[in-house]
Amino acid sequence: MTIADESRPVRDEDAFDVDAVAAWLREHAEAFGDDLVGTPAVRQFPGGASNLTYLLRYPARELILRRPPVGAKAKSAHDMGREYTIQRALAPVFPYVAQMVGLCRDESVIGSDFYVMERLEGTILRQELPFELTADEASTLCEHAWQALVRLHRVDVAAVPDLAALGRGEGYVARQVAGWTDRLARAATDDLGDWSSVTDWLAEHQPSDVRQCLIHNDWRFDNMVLAPDDRLRVHGVLDWEMATVGDPLMDLGGALAYWIQADDDDFFQAFRRQPTTAPGMWTREQVVAWYAAQMGFEVTPTQWRFYEVFGLFRLGVICQQIWYRYFHGQTTNEAYVRFGPAVAYLESRCRALVG
Repeated sequence: MTIADESRPVRDEDAFDVDAVAAWLREHAEAFGDDLVGTPAVRQFPGGASNLTYLLRYPARELILRRPPVGAKAKSAHDMGREYTIQRALAPVFPYVAQMVGLCRDESVIGSDFYVMERLEGTILRQELPFELTADEASTLCEHAWQALVRLHRVDVAAVPDLAALGRGEGYVARQVAGWTDRLARAATDDLGDWSSVTDWLAEHQPSDVRQCLIHNDWRFDNMVLAPDDRLRVHGVLDWEMATVGDPLMDLGGALAYWIQADDDDFFQAFRRQPTTAPGMWTREQVVAWYAAQMGFEVTPTQWRFYEVFGLFRLGVICQQIWYRYFHGQTTNEAYVRFGPAVAYLESRCRALVG
């Protein structure tokens, strides 16, 4: 199977001193020896509204460099050290992370922190499948994708100090409800609908944490790498910048807010970024039932309603934050025009669920 290379030439505004990075790697990644001789060719991966991702192509090896957006001020939102440490700590207990090469805290090298890891070869699924799958194969792919999440949620965080340090104790659900409600208020625009019935319902119906475990917080097919020799097997998981210790059902609820199924209405279909409507792909109800059985949870439809509403609410806030930027002229990207109607749609979808 051919593996598509999605990298592009580096945008002028995102360029960095490649010679300086090459010199730093030769000094700090000695285990790679002669594989890092010379200066790599550099390309950039498109997409991503947060941290920037580059391909470093040496003759004998390909590496990935991650750095914050140029000029980023909020280090807490672009903490390269945190992202690097999570993946390094996970590697011995979770088989789907890339090997870390090194973390650079010296901003004199390229003007910001950055880290480098090995490239995971394979296919990343986008909106449409790049290959034919039977319905049975699509079902198997779903099982493998959600099994990887189960394996993440089963990691013994307490046994890995760098992961345990991420935890803030009980009350994750409550902190998330309060935090995202505050984010919505700070991103309010004149055309923002009245979300109070939704936020009030979330505050009143929030359950206690079911468990404390490592959660990814952005679990989607386009953050997974399928194995080069088996298009149904998950080979790696990417984009750990939002990972933390929290409630696993909140992670699942956030993931399923992006999981569009074949019988969803036309407007919701426009949200689809994954090939989840292909024949054989699981419904959200199937995902929840399978996941709960694997984790040993009892999750009734009434109990699940909170996590479904929260996932859609969180997605609505993310859309509103993007719409806020466009509304106030902080960006002229016409692609953001659609986020205003998206917020209104998600509000109505949440209202329908809370009654």
